[in-house]
Amino acid sequence: LPKGPLVLFQVIEYLRAFLYGRMGWSPMNAHLIISGAFGIYHKETFVAAGGYRSDTVGEDMELVVRLHRTLSAQRKSYRITFVPEPICWSTVPDDLGTLRRQRMRWQVGLAESLAMNRGLMFHRQGSFAGWFAYPFTVFFEWLGPVVETCGYLFVIIGFALGIVSLSVFITFMLLAAGFGILLSTCALLLEEISFRLYKRPRHILVLFAIAVLENFGYRQLNTLWRMAAVFQHLHRGARARLARRKRECPA
Repeated sequence: LPKGPLVLFQVIEYLRAFLYGRMGWSPMNAHLIISGAFGIYHKETFVAAGGYRSDTVGEDMELVVRLHRTLSAQRKSYRITFVPEPICWSTVPDDLGTLRRQRMRWQVGLAESLAMNRGLMFHRQGSFAGWFAYPFTVFFEWLGPVVETCGYLFVIIGFALGIVSLSVFITFMLLAAGFGILLSTCALLLEEISFRLYKRPRHILVLFAIAVLENFGYRQLNTLWRMAAVFQHLHRGARARLARRKRECPA
């Protein structure tokens, strides 16, 4: 088990992402991301799709979403799956500055991947990937940080102004933290039941404590970084469109 709370918080995040997100979408063939370092592709399909793009910071996710879009549009039989049995290890940021840059890059990469393949959403041949996974990712992964931050702000400001009562304020905060704790502890239980990577009782107790503590500060900090990345992406897109219109205007 790694040392340091910042790294341990990320252990819980990875367990939650892989055991919920990856394993949840995989049976429906609606998996939208395969981590670049851990992905194996059918070479001919990979090359035919154009390989990794160089104009996005989320090239691994963009490729998978593009494969869904192009293969479903061509009505080809295909499968993109997550295999949980292999154990792969990765280094993670151990300081806040590096972690902030990573999370903002991930959020921008997610936005770029969705924007570049928007044709997948509700495409008549898009199956579960286009009708469920893509909209879910838009509303909960891309817009989720904005909605969560606005929720915190409205309740805090409402409480400060006397619009929201103390009981409603406490209930909201407990529900927000409790839902996060529930997801994290269930992911940890699923890992212990299925794979048992961490066998020492002390390690399991530490991880359960981290699963609780991450919801008080760390999660909110991550949400702020991701929200900043959403607006950064929108601002860049607006500037690019403005520059394009200026070039197209007659002199």
